[in-house]
Amino acid sequence: MNIPGAVLKQRALTILWPAFLMAGVLEMLVFVVVDPGDLHWFGGEALNWSNQAVYTVTFLIFWAVIATAGALTALLGEPEEINAAAAERPR
Repeated sequence: MNIPGAVLKQRALTILWPAFLMAGVLEMLVFVVVDPGDLHWFGGEALNWSNQAVYTVTFLIFWAVIATAGALTALLGEPEEINAAAAERPR
């Protein structure tokens, strides 16, 4: 699929910006309930990270998961465009 750079940039920002905002909201909701100092590795020893490190890593994980869901939604929401690009490819 040959997508011009400006269109690709717009699609990426259309997915990443809302994902960024929702990751922030999700992080606030999670850490209202969870104390980062009480986290353990799958029930084992304590995490021993600073609160800021826990907040940062958690935010990045939330952002990646939400952006992936948004990208899959965008991909599945445009089947005509995907099929047209596949039909243009030489076989």
